[in-house]
Amino acid sequence: MRQRFDRARYGPSWTEVILGALLSAVLGVVLAAGFFIFRPVTRVKELPKEPIAGTVYFIEGSRDYSNARRLFAKQKFFVKGGSIVVNEDELNTAANPVTAAPGTEPPPPATALSAGAPNFRIHDGALQITVPVRIKYDLFSLDTTVLVQTTGNFARRGDAIAFVPKTMFVGSCPVQRLPRAADFIMKKFYEPQPVPADIAAAWGRLAAVTVEGSTLRLTMP
Repeated sequence: MRQRFDRARYGPSWTEVILGALLSAVLGVVLAAGFFIFRPVTRVKELPKEPIAGTVYFIEGSRDYSNARRLFAKQKFFVKGGSIVVNEDELNTAANPVTAAPGTEPPPPATALSAGAPNFRIHDGALQITVPVRIKYDLFSLDTTVLVQTTGNFARRGDAIAFVPKTMFVGSCPVQRLPRAADFIMKKFYEPQPVPADIAAAWGRLAAVTVEGSTLRLTMP
């Protein structure tokens, strides 16, 4: 009874005020992030001379399946321990193999976050990797796809060389500004992407990975 009287007389404590402010701030961040995540990304062939403020653009990396034989030869050489240089056409050909026949895959669950095949683009001394993520919640009649774009380079992490994102957008939301968000997204949508076992084993032996002009150089010891 006395606590109720004191609360009515003196108002909320400083602890309650601070906690309320923190909860309000967190809720504001969540709502703002949700708004920008579902804000459409503008697809263009090249960046406009005068980009519109607040607009996130997506330029798709090129692909050319006519060079599949050359890519296959490079993959064999790489697996055997050779250094190779690949362009974005070859990266996208490797990442987007011939799809299975319609009807061979099980239907997606009613609630799902599912990532599609990545698209690669090499520009301005960095590698851009974009993954389409389908967000499907039947309970809310929600079925949409957002683009997860990250741009970065490569660095050694422990015994292996890993991609290190510098910028990352989920839809139009710059998630690299949110604590731990980029790490979560890399583990959720990028790291699970299927890689052939022999390619993964060869990657583990690399001495360096560098972006050179419009190509990616994979250097063996």
